[in-house]
Amino acid sequence: MPSLRTALLQSSGRPGAVAENLKTLDEAAARAAGAGARLLVAPELFLTGYAIGDAVPVLAEPADGPGAQAVAEIAVRYGLAVLYGYPERDGERIFNASQLIGADGVRLANYRKTHLFGCFEQEWFTPGEQTVVQADLDGIRIGLLICYDVEFPENVRAHALGGTDLLLVPTAQMHPFQFVAESVVPVRAFESQMYVAYVNRTGPEGEFEFVGLSCLAGPDGVVRTRAGRGEELVIGEVDPEFLAASRAANPYLADRRPGLYGSLA
Repeated sequence: MPSLRTALLQSSGRPGAVAENLKTLDEAAARAAGAGARLLVAPELFLTGYAIGDAVPVLAEPADGPGAQAVAEIAVRYGLAVLYGYPERDGERIFNASQLIGADGVRLANYRKTHLFGCFEQEWFTPGEQTVVQADLDGIRIGLLICYDVEFPENVRAHALGGTDLLLVPTAQMHPFQFVAESVVPVRAFESQMYVAYVNRTGPEGEFEFVGLSCLAGPDGVVRTRAGRGEELVIGEVDPEFLAASRAANPYLADRRPGLYGSLA
């Protein structure tokens, strides 16, 4: 099975300007496709921006809203799948969500962040209730989490037990927590034997300072590609053959003793 070339868009776009952010996504998709990528991953709440305060309910839209339709057009235009973050409206509730759209423009998965970070998110968003959301892309099982979710090992292990091969984590990782991008994410990939694509915002935005450092980490804990602190598009390979060999050599999942862990829940 061939590798899945994956592009990570490290960018904060322009907070509050959906049209501008879609333009940035379109340009990144063109570059990614030109480099042979089959998947493009954008950061948390990329469609609208993260630090948009009381504009959250104004800019929130349904999963099949105009933003989703625009992203689907981008996916079809360049022939690659796109994962992006956005505020999802469902009735009176608003979720911090991410959506994966296939190269044919069809929605493959929609995930709602289950662990909300800080006062801002807890004020505006409702936490999701489904931990493991997956889709298949080019023979690879894709799983979705968002930012703070990946800092809970239980979430990632649930994906491992569910068969996730590549975990996509759009994020808004801020100073002073850059150790998550530098250290925690590669460890998550190793301990649960999967690839993890961690895709961050960058630079100042409202009260936040995003640290960049987006990465694609492999099941051996080695980072395949890493962005710096600025706007950047980086590309890495998700190799299913290497993943299978790594899982065969690493006994973590096989050596688990679930009967001992009941008290953790």
